[in-house]
Formats: sequence, structure tokens, C-alpha cells
Amino acid sequence: MGSSRYVALLRGINVGGRNKISMPDLRAVLEDAGFGNVSTYIQSGNVAFESDGARASLESDIEALLVRLLESPPVVVVRSHRQLRGVVEDAPGEFAERHTEHHRDVIFVKAPLTVERAMEVVQLRDGVDDAWPGPGVVYFTRVIAEKARSRMSRIVGTPEYRLMTIRNWATTTRMLTLLDEMR
Repeated sequence: MGSSRYVALLRGINVGGRNKISMPDLRAVLEDAGFGNVSTYIQSGNVAFESDGARASLESDIEALLVRLLESPPVVVVRSHRQLRGVVEDAPGEFAERHTEHHRDVIFVKAPLTVERAMEVVQLRDGVDDAWPGPGVVYFTRVIAEKARSRMSRIVGTPEYRLMTIRNWATTTRMLTLLDEMR
């Protein structure tokens, strides 16, 4: 069996001067652990890689590798190439259409948290925010002109937030492109 392609999304690194790790160091840690074709995108912990390891243990394996390097325990959400393709291709039409006057985010949910529970936690302000459930994610939009009124930031204060990581739509689609382009 050959290697499979994955994306690892790390939550809370290089934010506000905390949990600092350079992308070259992050790549080196994963390469030294045997992951292949490791590449990163921007400084917020987006990693494309290949592994022939068990999908079920990748999140905990990567968290264990990083726990000694960071100030606080990392949260790592892993999606296979197929899963990430589903997130992009299965985006609700209304979400996809909102590309000019809305900021679009994807909230990636980590087990045991469910999308159903995440949808209950997400607070919406009428006329500003909208959210839709998806495959292991919640799609979230907010009107750019009303961004300060959005309730998106309230999710950070919930206990469930520790099992989520948020990426904007551009980063989400870029990570799929990185996986698609792996040789």
C-alpha cells in the first residue's frame, strides 16, 4: 500500500506571539518523523504531507510530536485528500456564491465533536452571519461591511472551540491545490 495525501491544520500557533514555530522547523519535525512530501502554507500551521500510517492516529501522532516544541498543547485536525476535496466540492451553493461582499470561513471539527454540536454552538447575527453544516465542517460567512458585528468570535469562548480550527476559504482551497499538485 502506498502513501496517502493529507492536510494537517494546526490551531493556535504563531498567534499573538504564542506557540511560535517556524514553518521550516515544523516541516523538519514532520520529515524527521517519517512523513513525506511535507510542505507548509503561510505561518498559521497548514501542512500538506504524505503518510502510509494509519489515518486514525495521525492527529494524535502529530500533536505528540509538537507538544514538546510549543507552549501549550497543539490541536491538530487532519483531513485526507479525498475528505478535503469533499469539503471544497460539497460547499453549499449559497456559501460558494458569497465571494464578493462576504468573508468566508470553514470551521474544521475534530472528533469527538460533531458538526451537529458545532452548529448548535455557532451564534449568528441576523443579516450578518450565516452557517451551513458540511462534511466534517461548518461553512460560515459574514458580511464584510458588518464584520465587527459578527458573532463569529464568540465561538472562541466555548468549550467546543478546543476541538475546532478555522480557515478562510482561500486557505482551504489552496491546501487542496497543494495536495492535488503533489508528485
